[in-house]
Amino acid sequence: MIKIRIPATSANLGAGFDALGLAVSLYNYVEMEESDRVEISTTDSIPVPTDKTNMIYVAASDLYEVCGKELSGLKIKQTNNIPMTRGLGSSSACIVAGLVGANELLGRPLSDDDIVNLSAQIEGHPDNTAPALLGGIVTAVFDGRRVHWVKQEVFTKLKFVAIIPDFELSTSKARACLPKQIDFSDAVYNLSRAALFSSSLLTGKFENLRTGVDDRLHQPYRMELIPNAREVFDIAYSHGAYAAYISGAGPTIMAIADESNEFFAGKLKFSLENAGLTGWKVVELKIDNTGTTIL
Repeated sequence: MIKIRIPATSANLGAGFDALGLAVSLYNYVEMEESDRVEISTTDSIPVPTDKTNMIYVAASDLYEVCGKELSGLKIKQTNNIPMTRGLGSSSACIVAGLVGANELLGRPLSDDDIVNLSAQIEGHPDNTAPALLGGIVTAVFDGRRVHWVKQEVFTKLKFVAIIPDFELSTSKARACLPKQIDFSDAVYNLSRAALFSSSLLTGKFENLRTGVDDRLHQPYRMELIPNAREVFDIAYSHGAYAAYISGAGPTIMAIADESNEFFAGKLKFSLENAGLTGWKVVELKIDNTGTTIL
């Protein structure tokens, strides 16, 4: 049996809608081996599908089909630390786990490029799946057939603090609220800020990050689906955050702070509780530069 570690991901990073994503140090674990039947279980109390509709099994089955191999069944054991439908890439983690696990069981016939492409075809976009597989911060474009991507490892004195509410927000609902058309000026607004975010993160000009995460394509609309989101943003900035943005489709809000801001997470949690926002969990993370790993 093989064991796989898959990182959570934070996508969009404000202005980089469906194009930017990074891996963070929160992990799911999947154990997998070939079997003559489908046998799926968890090591925790998180309910998951235990039949062939399980996303890990679906992804593994797709890879077997691509490689022309027959799959009679799998034994899968999941440890789910990434909260589901919270904007931290839980579905992408399952897809990547299934693909990487199946590829390993078959002797690694597919390259990272192949798996990046296949995972984007399954998920529909690469902003979570690519960094989950590759680690670091990934800029990716999916042209409908293949993904054009660049991974950059990030070695910064930054902490990423996930502010996770006690309610879910499905990606389908979060996408349904978005406008069908946008103004040309809004496109220019986002393009400039997405470029500014990446370059500022990689060169240490962290004072630019707040401007870099400002967005007109998705955050103003998704804010309305996340009760108290604006107040959470304000609290994060009041304690010295470089930036705050909706992680993925939400409802998690990610704050970026300097490593020297030693008690940022504690002060943030205290202020949230003091404001009556007791349903928000605060988790301090770092960028994961490794991506999915066979342990």
